[in-house]
Amino acid sequence: MSVSAFTRQFLKESAELILALDGTAIDATAEGLGSLRDRGGRLFILGVGGSAGHASHAVNDFRKLCALEAYTPTDNVSELTARVNDDGWETSYSEWLKVSRLSAADGVLVFSVGGGNKQQNVSVNLVRALELAQEVGAQIFGIVGKDGGYTAQVAHACVIIPTASPERITPHTEGLCAVVWHLLVSHPALKRAATKWESIK
Repeated sequence: MSVSAFTRQFLKESAELILALDGTAIDATAEGLGSLRDRGGRLFILGVGGSAGHASHAVNDFRKLCALEAYTPTDNVSELTARVNDDGWETSYSEWLKVSRLSAADGVLVFSVGGGNKQQNVSVNLVRALELAQEVGAQIFGIVGKDGGYTAQVAHACVIIPTASPERITPHTEGLCAVVWHLLVSHPALKRAATKWESIK
């Protein structure tokens, strides 16, 4: 069976996007997160939908490989759904961060296809969380798509996944978000522990 034209195009776009990533922004994010860890700060990772799954996976990697204390609100479905049910979606992450005592010593990392946009009413819970981060002076990082949205506007360091195809913004952004965070946890500015399979001969 031959490879379909769609498969070839998707892979071609993915390869082009990887080469188009801003290495300076990635290094700045790695160095910022490394500095956060070294001064004893905590990292709170925020994502919605597929990015929430990424957040949970990334929490593991940052904790285990980088010795960076990390958490995500979506790992506690009971608390998250209680907050959404009782108080609404928009404040679900910001109120969780308040209980977590988010402070200037900490950092917030956003995974998002669009970065949040209050005017268009998209991922407003991310916007509210970032507004809180700004209020308390926490550092803000992002791995986002499109134009970066609110995350890119307020972040100290932000990696924007470029757009290769208007029809495939979400799959490319979410796929390459995983590439970028795996790069980060492998980065010499962050990595502290070896990964298991590389040590097996």
